Amino acid sequence: MAYKATIGLEIHAELKTNSKMFCSCKNDPDEKRPNFNICPVCTAQPGTLPVANEEAIKKVIKTGLALNCKIAEDSKFDRKNYFYPDLPKGYQISQYDQPLCEGGYLEVEGRKIRITRIHLEEDTGSLVHPEGADYSLVNLNRAGIPLMELVTEPDITFGREARLFAQEFQFILRYLGVSSADMEKGQMRVEVNISISKNDKLGTKVEIKNLNSFKVVEKAVDFEIQRQKELLENKEKIIQETRGWHDKKEITFSQREKEGAHDYRYFPEPDLPPMHFDKEYINEIKLSMIELPEQRRERFKKEYGLDDPSVEFFVANKDLGEYYEKVVSEFEEWTEEQENDKAHKKAAKLVANYLITDILGLLSGAQFVEADFKITAENFAEFIKMIYRDEVSSKTAKMVLAEMFNTGGDPSSIVDENNWRQMSDDSELEKIIKEVIEKNPNAVEDYKSGKQNSLQFLAGQVMKETRGTAKPDKVQKLLLELLN
Repeated sequence: MAYKATIGLEIHAELKTNSKMFCSCKNDPDEKRPNFNICPVCTAQPGTLPVANEEAIKKVIKTGLALNCKIAEDSKFDRKNYFYPDLPKGYQISQYDQPLCEGGYLEVEGRKIRITRIHLEEDTGSLVHPEGADYSLVNLNRAGIPLMELVTEPDITFGREARLFAQEFQFILRYLGVSSADMEKGQMRVEVNISISKNDKLGTKVEIKNLNSFKVVEKAVDFEIQRQKELLENKEKIIQETRGWHDKKEITFSQREKEGAHDYRYFPEPDLPPMHFDKEYINEIKLSMIELPEQRRERFKKEYGLDDPSVEFFVANKDLGEYYEKVVSEFEEWTEEQENDKAHKKAAKLVANYLITDILGLLSGAQFVEADFKITAENFAEFIKMIYRDEVSSKTAKMVLAEMFNTGGDPSSIVDENNWRQMSDDSELEKIIKEVIEKNPNAVEDYKSGKQNSLQFLAGQVMKETRGTAKPDKVQKLLLELLN
């Protein structure tokens, strides 16, 4: 009988709010000055009292609604007691038996991955380990930042599924504006709980902490499944423990034996009152929600006729997807004049192709930010119309787009200033072709003796003389007529 893996995820995400969870200090994950955004509350000075951040609470509820969760009518904060050098209080204000959200699910490739709970807590500070030093430094800028934790049921069975769940969750957080969820900056951290067995009884659970990329989530899960299989096959015992991930070696390694929940000595936070949410409050949050990733997928397929990879690209790159729709909307009045849906979808696919290939290449890995992008939606739409009408060749189009990207100029002016407009005068083109034939008698003879490559050579000379403004198919047609 084969081994069965049972996997659950715990995902932490720092919330995008102006201030921290229980004080008025600025919530700024990009602050480089250590211990700058701190105050007596988030550094746990004696006599200070916390005040809950309502915006953070709303963002967790909004996330719960997006993930089909039941929102609690009554909730509270609890103290989770444990010592760590960057935890100023010696305990963390978190939630235990009355989280804000329970139940729910997220679909991954047609499978529902159930969600146990989503709760709200405060983040810890961070430790800095100077190279070569025998001490560590504490930076409390992050201490007290609102931190949301999602816990799944053990419904995941392999690494790819874990990665896809985490990716989709990140999309949802970004669409809702709840969190930037940048894993490289530690704004989203994934932890995996995994066990394997040969029957329905669960095996010994091992936790892998602080996985900081989707690729690492998949690799760590698959490695750990294999590691545990080998232990069991060798009749060795699996220890309940916390493990880390070694990037260079691509292996998990033991960090410490895992504590149980009772070790944290949870009890209700005495300095914060219990919370009650009525239906009107929940409905108000629900009305503020926007289109989610799965809804965008379905709409982009139906409205624009895009293939799955293109749709997935615009789901993953939300801002570029919104810019795409602005460009396509510029065609609506124009394509209505064509009196069919075919023109609209052809133009929509052209926009997608140039954004996904050419613009992505011009950005050279930089993130798309519309405010910094020089090409307006109107100009991009005009550029696509010129291609659609055969006013510029595909080769010229790339040059026009590069110029637009660098200068923000409108495409018509760029084309006219550089004399790049595609030739429409057949008599002028015929004259150029005759001149090319006269200048290249050897190539003409080679063609007549059956060497087809000579025809391509002559066509290339014509395109060179016309600076790429002639239509290639028309050049081929006229060349053949004149040569024969």
